[in-house]
Amino acid sequence: MPTLDVTIIQPDLHWHDVGKNIAKFDQTIRSIESKTDLVILPEMFTTGFSMDAPQLAEPSDGPAVRWMKETSISIDASICGSLIINEEDKFYNRFICAMPDGREIIYDKRHLFRLANEQNHYTQGHSQVTFELNGFRICPLVCYDLRFPVWSRNQNHYDLLIYVASWPTQRHHAWQTLLRARAIENLAYVAGVNRVGIDGNDIQYDGGSALIDYLGQDILDLGDQPKFASSKLELDKLKSFRKHFAFDKDSDKFKILK
Repeated sequence: MPTLDVTIIQPDLHWHDVGKNIAKFDQTIRSIESKTDLVILPEMFTTGFSMDAPQLAEPSDGPAVRWMKETSISIDASICGSLIINEEDKFYNRFICAMPDGREIIYDKRHLFRLANEQNHYTQGHSQVTFELNGFRICPLVCYDLRFPVWSRNQNHYDLLIYVASWPTQRHHAWQTLLRARAIENLAYVAGVNRVGIDGNDIQYDGGSALIDYLGQDILDLGDQPKFASSKLELDKLKSFRKHFAFDKDSDKFKILK
Protein backbone atom coordinates (compact mmCIF):
# COMPACT_ATOMS: atom_id res chain seq x y z
CA MET A 1 0.00 0.00 0.00
CA PRO A 2 1.99 3.03 -1.24
CA THR A 3 1.95 6.02 1.09
CA LEU A 4 3.64 9.41 1.03
CA ASP A 5 4.41 11.38 4.19
CA VAL A 6 4.30 15.06 3.24
CA THR A 7 5.47 18.00 5.35
CA ILE A 8 4.39 21.52 4.38
CA ILE A 9 6.26 24.51 5.82
CA GLN A 10 4.60 27.94 5.98
CA PRO A 11 7.16 30.60 6.97
CA ASP A 12 7.56 34.30 7.34
CA LEU A 13 10.58 35.23 5.22
CA HIS A 14 13.53 37.58 5.65
CA TRP A 15 13.37 39.94 2.68
CA HIS A 16 16.28 39.34 0.26
CA ASP A 17 18.31 37.53 2.93
CA VAL A 18 19.23 34.13 1.57
CA GLY A 19 21.43 33.17 4.49
CA LYS A 20 18.86 33.89 7.18
CA ASN A 21 16.10 32.12 5.27
CA ILE A 22 18.18 29.00 4.67
CA ALA A 23 19.22 28.95 8.33
CA LYS A 24 15.58 29.19 9.41
CA PHE A 25 14.47 26.39 7.09
CA ASP A 26 17.40 24.22 8.12
CA GLN A 27 16.42 24.55 11.77
CA THR A 28 12.75 23.87 11.02
CA ILE A 29 13.41 20.85 8.83
CA ARG A 30 15.75 19.28 11.37
CA SER A 31 13.11 19.75 14.07
CA ILE A 32 10.60 17.53 12.24
CA GLU A 33 10.17 14.60 14.60
CA SER A 34 8.22 12.15 12.46
CA LYS A 35 9.59 10.44 9.35
CA THR A 36 8.76 12.40 6.23
CA ASP A 37 9.22 11.65 2.53
CA LEU A 38 8.66 15.10 1.03
CA VAL A 39 9.21 18.60 2.47
CA ILE A 40 7.57 21.46 0.57
CA LEU A 41 8.72 25.10 0.88
CA PRO A 42 6.99 28.12 -0.72
CA GLU A 43 7.76 30.19 -3.83
CA MET A 44 11.11 32.05 -3.82
CA PHE A 45 11.73 30.68 -0.35
CA THR A 46 15.24 32.15 -0.09
CA THR A 47 14.32 35.77 -0.90
CA GLY A 48 10.60 36.46 -0.92
CA PHE A 49 8.74 37.20 -4.18
CA SER A 50 11.07 39.72 -5.80
CA MET A 51 11.75 41.20 -9.22
CA ASP A 52 15.40 41.93 -8.31
CA ALA A 53 16.60 38.90 -10.22
CA PRO A 54 20.05 40.26 -11.20
CA GLN A 55 20.85 40.90 -7.54
CA LEU A 56 19.35 37.72 -6.09
CA ALA A 57 19.69 34.95 -8.67
CA GLU A 58 22.06 32.08 -8.09
CA PRO A 59 23.38 29.51 -10.58
CA SER A 60 21.88 26.06 -10.78
CA ASP A 61 24.63 24.80 -8.47
CA GLY A 62 24.46 27.78 -6.10
CA PRO A 63 24.40 27.75 -2.30
CA ALA A 64 20.64 27.28 -1.84
CA VAL A 65 20.53 24.42 -4.32
CA ARG A 66 23.53 22.77 -2.67
CA TRP A 67 21.85 23.17 0.72
CA MET A 68 18.71 21.48 -0.63
CA LYS A 69 20.72 18.55 -1.99
CA GLU A 70 22.85 18.11 1.12
CA THR A 71 19.90 18.40 3.49
CA SER A 72 17.83 15.98 1.41
CA ILE A 73 20.53 13.35 1.75
CA SER A 74 21.03 14.14 5.44
CA ILE A 75 17.36 13.69 6.40
CA ASP A 76 16.60 11.04 3.75
CA ALA A 77 13.68 13.02 2.32
CA SER A 78 13.01 15.06 -0.79
CA ILE A 79 12.97 18.87 -0.40
CA CYS A 80 11.28 21.20 -2.86
CA GLY A 81 10.38 24.86 -3.40
CA SER A 82 11.07 27.61 -5.93
CA LEU A 83 13.97 30.04 -6.09
CA ILE A 84 15.55 32.53 -8.48
CA ILE A 85 17.97 30.85 -10.88
CA ASN A 86 20.33 32.36 -13.45
CA GLU A 87 20.96 30.04 -16.37
CA GLU A 88 22.82 31.30 -19.45
CA ASP A 89 22.05 34.91 -18.47
CA LYS A 90 18.32 34.23 -18.24
CA PHE A 91 16.42 34.36 -14.96
CA TYR A 92 13.88 31.72 -13.96
CA ASN A 93 11.39 31.32 -11.14
CA ARG A 94 12.37 27.68 -10.84
CA PHE A 95 10.80 24.90 -8.81
CA ILE A 96 13.49 22.48 -7.67
CA CYS A 97 13.04 19.16 -5.93
CA ALA A 98 16.22 17.67 -4.48
CA MET A 99 15.91 13.96 -3.77
CA PRO A 100 18.06 11.80 -1.48
CA ASP A 101 18.87 9.39 -4.32
CA GLY A 102 20.59 12.25 -6.15
CA ARG A 103 17.80 13.10 -8.56
CA GLU A 104 17.01 16.77 -9.14
CA ILE A 105 13.64 17.74 -10.62
CA ILE A 106 13.20 21.21 -12.13
CA TYR A 107 10.15 23.06 -13.42
CA ASP A 108 10.19 26.67 -14.63
CA LYS A 109 7.07 28.69 -13.83
CA ARG A 110 4.94 29.02 -16.96
CA HIS A 111 2.46 31.73 -15.99
CA LEU A 112 4.43 34.81 -14.96
CA PHE A 113 2.46 37.23 -12.79
CA ARG A 114 1.62 40.19 -15.03
CA LEU A 115 0.36 42.37 -12.18
CA ALA A 116 3.91 42.42 -10.78
CA ASN A 117 5.52 42.58 -14.26
CA GLU A 118 7.15 39.23 -13.59
CA GLN A 119 7.19 38.57 -17.33
CA ASN A 120 9.63 41.48 -17.75
CA HIS A 121 12.12 40.02 -15.29
CA TYR A 122 11.91 36.25 -15.74
CA THR A 123 11.87 33.78 -18.61
CA GLN A 124 8.72 31.73 -19.04
CA GLY A 125 8.82 27.97 -18.77
CA HIS A 126 7.10 25.88 -21.44
CA SER A 127 7.19 22.29 -20.23
CA GLN A 128 5.12 20.44 -17.68
CA VAL A 129 7.05 18.09 -15.43
CA THR A 130 6.07 15.00 -13.47
CA PHE A 131 8.21 12.85 -11.23
CA GLU A 132 7.66 9.79 -9.08
CA LEU A 133 8.14 9.36 -5.35
CA ASN A 134 6.97 6.33 -3.33
CA GLY A 135 4.76 5.30 -6.24
CA PHE A 136 3.04 8.70 -6.39
CA ARG A 137 3.22 10.63 -9.65
CA ILE A 138 3.74 14.29 -8.76
CA CYS A 139 3.20 17.43 -10.85
CA PRO A 140 4.79 20.66 -9.52
CA LEU A 141 3.47 24.12 -10.39
CA VAL A 142 4.17 27.64 -9.11
CA CYS A 143 1.75 30.22 -7.69
CA TYR A 144 0.00 32.03 -10.60
CA ASP A 145 -0.17 28.70 -12.48
CA LEU A 146 -3.04 27.91 -10.10
CA ARG A 147 -5.35 30.32 -11.97
CA PHE A 148 -5.05 28.38 -15.24
CA PRO A 149 -6.96 25.09 -15.06
CA VAL A 150 -5.92 23.87 -18.51
CA TRP A 151 -2.24 23.89 -17.52
CA SER A 152 -3.17 22.05 -14.33
CA ARG A 153 -5.43 19.52 -16.04
CA ASN A 154 -4.77 15.93 -15.07
CA GLN A 155 -4.51 13.77 -18.19
CA ASN A 156 -4.01 10.72 -15.98
CA HIS A 157 -0.37 11.63 -15.42
CA TYR A 158 -0.27 12.64 -11.74
CA ASP A 159 -1.63 11.76 -8.29
CA LEU A 160 -0.38 14.80 -6.36
CA LEU A 161 -0.42 18.38 -7.59
CA ILE A 162 1.94 20.81 -5.82
CA TYR A 163 1.59 24.59 -5.85
CA VAL A 164 4.35 26.61 -4.17
CA ALA A 165 3.28 30.22 -3.82
CA SER A 166 3.62 33.78 -2.58
CA TRP A 167 -0.12 34.47 -2.66
CA PRO A 168 -1.14 37.79 -1.04
CA THR A 169 -3.85 38.47 1.49
CA GLN A 170 -6.01 40.56 -0.83
CA ARG A 171 -6.62 37.53 -3.08
CA HIS A 172 -6.62 34.91 -0.33
CA HIS A 173 -10.16 33.73 -1.10
CA ALA A 174 -9.08 32.85 -4.64
CA TRP A 175 -6.15 30.83 -3.26
CA GLN A 176 -8.40 28.83 -0.97
CA THR A 177 -11.10 28.27 -3.58
CA LEU A 178 -8.86 27.34 -6.50
CA LEU A 179 -6.75 24.84 -4.54
CA ARG A 180 -9.87 22.88 -3.67
CA ALA A 181 -11.27 23.19 -7.17
CA ARG A 182 -8.07 21.76 -8.66
CA ALA A 183 -8.26 18.77 -6.31
CA ILE A 184 -11.89 18.02 -7.18
CA GLU A 185 -11.69 18.50 -10.94
CA ASN A 186 -8.44 16.54 -11.30
CA LEU A 187 -9.23 13.68 -8.90
CA ALA A 188 -5.91 14.25 -7.15
CA TYR A 189 -4.32 15.24 -3.87
CA VAL A 190 -3.22 18.89 -3.80
CA ALA A 191 -0.50 20.52 -1.70
CA GLY A 192 -0.57 24.32 -1.65
CA VAL A 193 2.29 25.99 0.24
CA ASN A 194 2.20 29.74 0.84
CA ARG A 195 3.99 32.17 3.16
CA VAL A 196 2.88 34.59 5.87
CA GLY A 197 4.04 38.05 6.98
CA ILE A 198 4.79 41.28 5.12
CA ASP A 199 7.45 41.50 2.42
CA GLY A 200 9.78 44.32 1.39
CA ASN A 201 7.11 45.79 -0.87
CA ASP A 202 4.63 45.99 2.05
CA ILE A 203 2.55 43.15 0.61
CA GLN A 204 0.87 40.99 3.24
CA TYR A 205 0.46 37.23 3.11
CA ASP A 206 -2.02 35.17 5.14
CA GLY A 207 -0.75 31.66 4.50
CA GLY A 208 -3.55 29.16 4.09
CA SER A 209 -1.11 26.42 3.18
CA ALA A 210 -2.99 23.15 2.93
CA LEU A 211 -3.02 19.49 2.01
CA ILE A 212 -6.30 18.65 0.29
CA ASP A 213 -7.70 15.30 -0.76
CA TYR A 214 -9.32 14.32 -4.07
CA LEU A 215 -12.77 15.24 -2.66
CA GLY A 216 -11.63 18.80 -2.02
CA GLN A 217 -11.60 18.22 1.73
CA ASP A 218 -8.82 19.53 3.95
CA ILE A 219 -6.30 17.07 5.35
CA LEU A 220 -4.25 19.95 6.79
CA ASP A 221 -4.75 23.72 6.89
CA LEU A 222 -1.99 25.78 8.50
CA GLY A 223 -4.04 28.93 9.03
CA ASP A 224 -2.33 32.33 9.04
CA GLN A 225 0.71 31.84 11.30
CA PRO A 226 4.23 30.49 10.69
CA LYS A 227 3.81 26.77 11.07
CA PHE A 228 4.60 23.35 9.66
CA ALA A 229 2.73 20.06 9.75
CA SER A 230 2.85 16.59 8.21
CA SER A 231 0.33 14.05 7.01
CA LYS A 232 0.25 10.72 5.21
CA LEU A 233 -1.28 10.41 1.73
CA GLU A 234 -2.60 7.00 0.65
CA LEU A 235 -2.43 6.04 -3.00
CA ASP A 236 -4.81 3.07 -2.75
CA LYS A 237 -7.64 5.28 -1.48
CA LEU A 238 -7.14 7.64 -4.40
CA LYS A 239 -7.08 4.81 -6.94
CA SER A 240 -10.20 3.25 -5.44
CA PHE A 241 -12.07 6.54 -5.66
CA ARG A 242 -10.97 7.08 -9.26
CA LYS A 243 -12.11 3.58 -10.19
CA HIS A 244 -15.55 4.06 -8.63
CA PHE A 245 -16.08 7.67 -9.78
CA ALA A 246 -14.34 7.68 -13.15
CA PHE A 247 -15.15 11.30 -13.99
CA ASP A 248 -11.89 11.57 -15.94
CA LYS A 249 -13.27 9.20 -18.60
CA ASP A 250 -15.72 11.94 -19.63
CA SER A 251 -13.25 14.81 -19.76
CA ASP A 252 -12.71 16.79 -22.95
CA LYS A 253 -9.66 16.03 -25.06
CA PHE A 254 -7.38 18.96 -25.82
CA LYS A 255 -3.87 19.98 -26.81
CA ILE A 256 -1.88 22.84 -25.30
CA LEU A 257 -0.32 25.06 -27.97
CA LYS A 258 3.16 26.12 -26.89
